[in-house]
Amino acid sequence: MWKECDRPREKLLHQGASALNEAELLAILIGSGMRGKSAVQLAQSVLDLARNDLNELAKLKPHFITQVKGIGEAKAIQIAAAVELGRRRNAVDISKKPAIRSSKDAFDILHADLRDLSHEEFWVLTLNRANRVMNKVMVSKGGLAGTVADAKIIFQEALLGRAAAIIIAHNHPSGNLNPSQADREITKKLKNAGDFLDLPVLDHLIISEGGYFSFADEGLI
Repeated sequence: MWKECDRPREKLLHQGASALNEAELLAILIGSGMRGKSAVQLAQSVLDLARNDLNELAKLKPHFITQVKGIGEAKAIQIAAAVELGRRRNAVDISKKPAIRSSKDAFDILHADLRDLSHEEFWVLTLNRANRVMNKVMVSKGGLAGTVADAKIIFQEALLGRAAAIIIAHNHPSGNLNPSQADREITKKLKNAGDFLDLPVLDHLIISEGGYFSFADEGLI
């Protein structure tokens, strides 16, 4: 029997959300347990499925979470929705037009969109003359092995938005941040196109949940 002060809901009310561990927070979403298993124990089973890693939890589809006995579709959807809210909370509000002064600034804007994906996506940040972000756009989506970066689509977005420069980025679901030969070739192709259009490509980021690789930082662009 839980002491009242140890029950997740009461604990959150009296001590604040930061006092709860991950299993207790997840238990509040789950709501109730099952015969012989409390909501906290069910929550721990879900975390075990994600190897006790919240980044891994973010990748789990609802149908996969329902593998845990006692977690039905409705509870799995609640968990997935809460994770997505957390991801969006971490995303930078583009309406504030943050300035890009380094590769880390660009990474901070894009990593929430790219870090948890199981497929590749290609994104573009368009910048004004003060290097402030005007927009961020996903220009293509691919599979596990790669995605297509279409120069026409990329520069169309930038030209229509009257951008002064762009930063391109894509993710590596494998977690390997080393650029492939194809990554190097598309970077060179887009840089040359940008120079011709007087719309410079300032950087190309490769992003994973563990960090990022910057072509500009490595002197490759």
